[in-house]
Amino acid sequence: MEAATQGYVGLDRVSAGTRSKKLLLRALTGERTERPPIWLMRQAGRYLPEYHRVREAAGGMVGLCNSPEHAVEVTLQPIRRFPLDAAILFADLPQIAASLGQSLEYRVGDGPVLTPPIRSASDITEFLSASGLHEELAPIYETVRQLTRALPEEVALIGYAGAPWTVATYMVEGRGGGSSEHAVVKQWALSDPAGFQPLIDLLTASIIEFLDRQIQAGAEAIQLFESWAGILPDPFFQRWCVKPVAAIVAALKAKHPGVPIIAFPRGAGLAYDGFVQATGVDCVGLDSTVPLEWAAQKVQGELGRCVQGNLDPQLLVAGGPALETETHRILHTLGRGPFVFNLGHGIVKTTPPEHVAALAQQVRSWTAPLAYQE
Repeated sequence: MEAATQGYVGLDRVSAGTRSKKLLLRALTGERTERPPIWLMRQAGRYLPEYHRVREAAGGMVGLCNSPEHAVEVTLQPIRRFPLDAAILFADLPQIAASLGQSLEYRVGDGPVLTPPIRSASDITEFLSASGLHEELAPIYETVRQLTRALPEEVALIGYAGAPWTVATYMVEGRGGGSSEHAVVKQWALSDPAGFQPLIDLLTASIIEFLDRQIQAGAEAIQLFESWAGILPDPFFQRWCVKPVAAIVAALKAKHPGVPIIAFPRGAGLAYDGFVQATGVDCVGLDSTVPLEWAAQKVQGELGRCVQGNLDPQLLVAGGPALETETHRILHTLGRGPFVFNLGHGIVKTTPPEHVAALAQQVRSWTAPLAYQE
């Protein structure tokens, strides 16, 4: 297992200046920290009773996302409850689609609905434009600015966006969520890649600008959500997932070299390590199906990169011994390298908050061994 420790920064070699940085940022830049930082995808959300009260006061999801006052409040709610090392900006993936010209609404039972759906090259020309991008997204930038002042000093702020392929699935299918097999977007992307390319190009350029503005407003790290990476055949995965993310990473690194970037290519399977190499991300989020030993050897060891994940969200619902045992296994396997504890997907709405508290306490009480031992 010597490969599993290559590229790590030993705890005894970390300078005082490095230790002064926020724990999450240290881990994302490849440092083996004294304990893994922890934050959770969808940590501000429907499992918290106080979230529902704010959402109702904001008049629904659109109002919540577009009101800095309310978005700041729900971003802070899990930080007040749990000892987490990072907050992630509260917004929603389809907001960038709305900023490009589609109408966004949230329907009970359907989630986000985008109209008109984009189904052809002519639809791109007729309905979409980046001319109002920053005006439409201005409330998000203001939310970031306010969070930089409101968060505790030790808590890092993560900005984010959906990756181009994932946002495109929303725009073409006309809705988000996982109930669809994505037949419409796959038919277009696979049978007419030249016609589909302008949509990916528009999204790539827009997401670069969107994330650049978040960083300017105070975001200290970025996460790209590629939620539907796993539905594409390999050649199209390379074209629609890998290349756009690589372009976004290169553009952001050119402007903000010190800001670490996480990507979460859910369902990428055997393509995970190639994705990390090709895109240049600082950290990769692992879904719950990724074998831990493989990630430790290939990604942490051979590539020397940080990994993030990958507790199954249903174990967080279950709690008790099942949660404790799997958490220990993840910590034991990945905690010897640069690692951020997280879920393999977002928190589900039936999660008891007391289980989140127990998880955070277990992770925070774990100490990384000074040297690798079997």
